[in-house]
Amino acid sequence: MPLKVKAANECQLDVLTFGECMIRLSPPGHQRIELTPCFEAWVGGGEYNVSYALSRLGLRAAWVSRLVDSPLGAFIRNHARASGMDVSNVVWVPYDGVGKTDRIGLNFTEVGIGVRGSVTMYDRGHSAASHIKPGEVPWKSIFARGVRWFHTGGICTALSDSSAAVVKEAMEAAHTAGSVVSYDLNFRSKLWSSEKAIAVTKDLVPLIDVLIGNEEDFQKVLDFKVEGVDESLKKLPLEGYKKMVEQVVGKFPHIQAVGTTLREVVSGLVNNWSAILYFEGKFYQSARYEGLEIEDRVGGGDGFCSGVVYALLHGMSPQEVVDMGAAHGALLQSTRGDTSMITLEEVKHVMKGGTARIKR
Repeated sequence: MPLKVKAANECQLDVLTFGECMIRLSPPGHQRIELTPCFEAWVGGGEYNVSYALSRLGLRAAWVSRLVDSPLGAFIRNHARASGMDVSNVVWVPYDGVGKTDRIGLNFTEVGIGVRGSVTMYDRGHSAASHIKPGEVPWKSIFARGVRWFHTGGICTALSDSSAAVVKEAMEAAHTAGSVVSYDLNFRSKLWSSEKAIAVTKDLVPLIDVLIGNEEDFQKVLDFKVEGVDESLKKLPLEGYKKMVEQVVGKFPHIQAVGTTLREVVSGLVNNWSAILYFEGKFYQSARYEGLEIEDRVGGGDGFCSGVVYALLHGMSPQEVVDMGAAHGALLQSTRGDTSMITLEEVKHVMKGGTARIKR
């Protein structure tokens, strides 16, 4: 069954995403959190990153969340507006001066190097987004305006029982309105257990058209395992992935596409990177980026996801879809911070096999 995407001229939005956004504080370079005299401030969150990237690539993208009306909330809003993305449906709540009621979540991220991997430390408890409740966002009226694609994922679902209920509320509204629904499994062990993730996600799967995730996500969120994966993830068997995806679509035949990134960690700053896509009963593999040099790996999966969404919305072939996702994910990891600084021209250049030769 082909993926049914609404015509652009029938909709006000190409893409709508829902999820938390945090402020990330990182030591410059590869410094340690406990020893750095200063921090770089970045903005990011799984679903936010997807809308931000797609807005930069020229789509009419919007993002929904719940934020505190404070200078930190304004920091996120200003960053979003710089990409041109629509934040008009964000729920704003008062700042109590302390953050006892609601706050903006923080994360502290060290960018690894050599045998030391990148590390993220959360300070996101009691965030405004985790306190969102069903009925706060007018989903039906938003989708009545026409939305071609809706995207959310496992991080937002894991924040709290109420945020999980809102994820389901939003997905049901999108499904009823005829929007394509994509979901990034995005397992985070610091937010919930695998048992809880599996129990909650099983009720969401019937509403998903396009599924995104890596080897850990499928295992910890859907209880599917990849055969032959070594514990260090230095070697990822392609055939094992294909068998796993076949099991997923066998159990959930309504799912139209499954996208998976393949990351082999050579060192903190060097990975082998590629992706596969299952679409309409066939597998497609991207170009393989051997020895990909990385400036910052955070957001690479969101880069893949946004590239896939862009390509599917533009009616590209399945091979072009997976190539665009992998290329955009690879390019996104060439810059600091969680969100994309990449242009459409750069993505197309890499997709065509273009090199990093200097342009003058």
